[in-house]
Amino acid sequence: MTAQNIAEPPALTNRTVPGPNGRVHLTDQPGEGPPLLLLHGFPDDSRIYDRLTPLLTPRRVLALDFLGYGRSERLAPRPFDPTDHQRTLRAVLDALELEQVALAGHDASGPDAVDFALTEPGRVAHLILLNTYYGHAPALRLPEMIRLFADPDFAPLADAMMDDSNQRRWLLAHTATQFGLTLGEGGVGTASVAPQFFGGADQSDALTAIRAWTGALYPAQDEQDSRIAAGHLAALDVPVTLVFGARDQYLNPDLASHLAGLFSGAELHLVEEASHWPQWDQPEVVAKIIEEELSASRSSSRRSPQSG
Repeated sequence: MTAQNIAEPPALTNRTVPGPNGRVHLTDQPGEGPPLLLLHGFPDDSRIYDRLTPLLTPRRVLALDFLGYGRSERLAPRPFDPTDHQRTLRAVLDALELEQVALAGHDASGPDAVDFALTEPGRVAHLILLNTYYGHAPALRLPEMIRLFADPDFAPLADAMMDDSNQRRWLLAHTATQFGLTLGEGGVGTASVAPQFFGGADQSDALTAIRAWTGALYPAQDEQDSRIAAGHLAALDVPVTLVFGARDQYLNPDLASHLAGLFSGAELHLVEEASHWPQWDQPEVVAKIIEEELSASRSSSRRSPQSG
């Protein structure tokens, strides 16, 4: 096949839709359904999927920035409401008139994706989890920066460091090193993480949102533990696929195995030569896994006998 015969991916559309507390930015790559909706964690935004989205053609792919992040509207400082992200997802699907999507969550948005599937199983055709967590697990090692932000006893220190741009830059660089990242041109740290700390050409910083979301981390994990104990994840009747970068020392392969075991029949894929952002490090591998899993679950649903 010549280069001239390879179809170019369709152009992304940048759009905003009304969320529960402000306007939500998302990218929309047109294509065939069912659509795939991509969620980011903290402290990054939808640009963590920039290398993956074109490889998913001809599927329709949406990637959103949660309120306070990326190119979405900024919020006034206030305590984080754990229902905000659930209401945001409902608002986005309703605004786009989407009855059902495949839903992918990375990092801190993995619990959001799981909880949305638990509360709205009819709207989630397939659940995809990328280097994430759910609840307090022995294998989970939270990054030191996140633990600093999450511990209320260290809030004054965390706030002081965030108020000092030099300290903020050092803390971010240290954390990037722990993840094996460089903040040079062309990396996910530069494209998606650094703008949340320092702003960028098309956004202001997301420090208020970062501090609010991380500050609610430990109570949220307690709630997640209660859902695990109640058997909600094991009873979830939605196909689940986990895709983890094998070199992530924090949200690591042992955690991936533990998390897969919380669901019934979950498929786990470890991506070698990838760390915390496998969709950036090895986008071709991740795209292939996602397409194979979505195609398999769709074929299985078509073959399933109809009840009634």
